[in-house]
Amino acid sequence: MEYDYIREPDAIYRQSFATIRTELTLEGLDNDLAAVVTRVVHACGMPQNAEHIHGSGDAIRAGRSAIANRKPILCDCRMVAAGIIADRLPAGTDIIPMLAHPEAAAHAKQMGNTRSAAVIDLHREQIDGAVVVIGNAPTALFRLLELIVEDGAKPALILGFPVGFVGAAESKQALIDARPALPYVTLTGRWGGSAMASAALNAVAAGLPEDTLSPEAVLGVEQ
Repeated sequence: MEYDYIREPDAIYRQSFATIRTELTLEGLDNDLAAVVTRVVHACGMPQNAEHIHGSGDAIRAGRSAIANRKPILCDCRMVAAGIIADRLPAGTDIIPMLAHPEAAAHAKQMGNTRSAAVIDLHREQIDGAVVVIGNAPTALFRLLELIVEDGAKPALILGFPVGFVGAAESKQALIDARPALPYVTLTGRWGGSAMASAALNAVAAGLPEDTLSPEAVLGVEQ
């Protein structure tokens, strides 16, 4: 038995994005945010999510500048880090899955919060100027927002895509409502997840100038 399906990778890619373009309305979005919306929709297969993706001002340009200058990319979990296409980043860029920190459990117990929140504290010295990508834990996003208020932490860009029924929608609304305003892209409501978070980061990185990238990335070589 043989199923009838497209087997050629480039053809799948072209048809996927052609379908997305016919089903998305990107009017009113600048090109940078439109690119992120398109990639996130591709990652989840749900064009209806496009209307719930929001970003602030020059957030994507700020994130792109941080990546071009080899600032770290801080991910709330390993799944987000695994979805980032490292070959499209400048050589030497650190992709850090924060939940892998060896002191996460002990610090979480000490502060009376989740491990995902605790690792925000444990990576405090790396937050300034970094891109923070959250695709799993609402508590990580809440704690990041608290830390920004408490001691003036200043990430270059926050990609807030925590998922779930407890705290996800609320944490993302807090990100949108933060004062002073923060550089962010987020998907409101309960939807989110690691695949969408890493897709958003990959879309930001896709606009990097070629002179910041490795030869493999410029040539499109997969490692």
